[in-house]
Amino acid sequence: MKNSTFDASSICFGWDRATDERSLQAFLQRFCRPELLAVLTPRLTDSELTGLIDHISGLMKNHLSEKEYHSLFLGK
Repeated sequence: MKNSTFDASSICFGWDRATDERSLQAFLQRFCRPELLAVLTPRLTDSELTGLIDHISGLMKNHLSEKEYHSLFLGK
C-alpha cells in the first residue's frame, strides 16, 4: 500500500478491508504528529504507556521479519 498523507476526513472504518487499511494509516500518521505526542505522552499513566509499548512491539514482532524490523523501524 502506498505511503501518503490522508486528510482526517478520509478516515472511515468498517466499509471494507482496503478502506480500513487506508484509514488506519491516516489515523496513525495523525497520531504520530509531534505536536500531538508532545501533549499526549506526558498525560499517559505508567500502565497506559507500558501497554501501548507492549501492544505496538507485539504487533511488529508478529508481523515483521527481523530484517524488516531493523530496516523499517530502526532504519538500519
